[in-house]
Amino acid sequence: MRFKVPQDSETIIWTKHAIEKMMQYQLSESRVRRVLHTPHRIEEGIAPQTIAAMQSVGTPKHPKEIWVMFQEIKTKNNKRNKKIKINPLHQRIRIISVWRYPGKTPIRELPQLPDDEWEFLKKGLFAD
Repeated sequence: MRFKVPQDSETIIWTKHAIEKMMQYQLSESRVRRVLHTPHRIEEGIAPQTIAAMQSVGTPKHPKEIWVMFQEIKTKNNKRNKKIKINPLHQRIRIISVWRYPGKTPIRELPQLPDDEWEFLKKGLFAD
């Protein structure tokens, strides 16, 4: 099956890094959205001003977790710029990274990240 690249919407902006990680871990756009809408746990992200949401998957014998790190985007409500219409019920977010964690992370502790994730965060590509 071919991977369908997610498109930006009124509420979600996808970074190139997140799309690459979705392909690497074989996660679809709908699976990532499901983690965002019904997370089992929400933690503070490891990067500044980020949030990480998690859903448990797998079996009790072989537990896995899907993590989504995102950043809330502050928008200025300009009356002049009517091209950007944002639904007031939903905040606009930027998906920074997505990964599948083998095992179960302890509650209220940050998950271990692969080395390439740390390199991405150090570069600060997601900072405003």
